[in-house]
Amino acid sequence: MEPKDKKNIVIFASGSGSNAQRLLEHFEHHPAIRVAALFSNNPKAYALKRAETFHVPAFLFTREEFYNTDKVLEQVQQYNPDLIVLAGFLWLVPNNLLRAFPNRIINIHPALLPKYGGKGMHGINVHSAVLQAQEPESGITIHYINEEYDKGEFILQERCPVQATDTPEDLAARVLQLEHKHLPEVVERLLLTQEQL
Repeated sequence: MEPKDKKNIVIFASGSGSNAQRLLEHFEHHPAIRVAALFSNNPKAYALKRAETFHVPAFLFTREEFYNTDKVLEQVQQYNPDLIVLAGFLWLVPNNLLRAFPNRIINIHPALLPKYGGKGMHGINVHSAVLQAQEPESGITIHYINEEYDKGEFILQERCPVQATDTPEDLAARVLQLEHKHLPEVVERLLLTQEQL
């Protein structure tokens, strides 16, 4: 399959980008899907370096550009994405992007939604909250996004146990293993099995 026939993924990431790394690795030599570009709102995001390593175009944008102009939308549209993946992206996606890509933007959240979602619920905050509530299990939720944090339709949930001795970092590591395993699989399945996302 020629590259022009491939399905395009655009990744948004705010931080280290380990999920972005998994997607970059998984689709680097894929016959039907490629990561076309990566966008970040954080100049210090290691995700930008990961994209560079894989020779994937990377773009940095400001809050002003994201929320008050169409600059980011227009840059994303140049890559004709079949799917936009939020991989540790911390800002709420504005309506211009939601309208342009209906049911084509997904997010991965490090907890079993609807619990432990919403503004501020990211990274170690989520795992600390799960432990404080003495939950017997945690996990991941991959979901479509809408106008509210972590409120879109679920695509997949996977669970892992919470151990009595867990620190937030222990739980984070266990949940991250689920993220790394399932995110590439879900992206691949969405792009290869659904004619129209």
